[in-house]
Amino acid sequence: MGRSEFEDAYEDFEDLEHIRGAILNTAIADLSLRTPIVVEDSASVAEAVDAMNEHHTGCVLVVRDGKLVGIFTERDVLKKVVFQSESPTERVEEVMTPNPETLEPDANIAFALNKMSVGGYRHIPVVDRDGKPIGVLSVRDIVDLLVELYPADVLNLPPTPAQGIATTVDGG
Repeated sequence: MGRSEFEDAYEDFEDLEHIRGAILNTAIADLSLRTPIVVEDSASVAEAVDAMNEHHTGCVLVVRDGKLVGIFTERDVLKKVVFQSESPTERVEEVMTPNPETLEPDANIAFALNKMSVGGYRHIPVVDRDGKPIGVLSVRDIVDLLVELYPADVLNLPPTPAQGIATTVDGG
């Protein structure tokens, strides 16, 4: 009797067991997180968006007295500013996501991925024990780590049937 697609896929996954090990054994502190871009909660939406544009980042962390009180993301710009016609002079405190989920530097990548998946987050602030932001972990950071550690495995993964095959040039 022939092998099923499931058996073939499962065997392929077993070959990638070392990637799972990296996700479980790598701490956030082991990544080269960028310095977080922060704005005070009294900053305007326009100032927050300017900071995001200037630093080519998808979010800014919002602080009060140096401690994290919120996160303001590209999604917040679209959902709360553009589509709700909030003014760019509105304070970022009014449209940020307050009290965001956070991670500590000693958390492992698997824990971070779980939080991101369950919450639907692309960015999670990394804070010290006093609640002061020390970085932002993004999905891109995790993908970059996996590509760095296992370029042959990650870059040569075949597309899944759900992905289909591209028939047009992206962006064109």
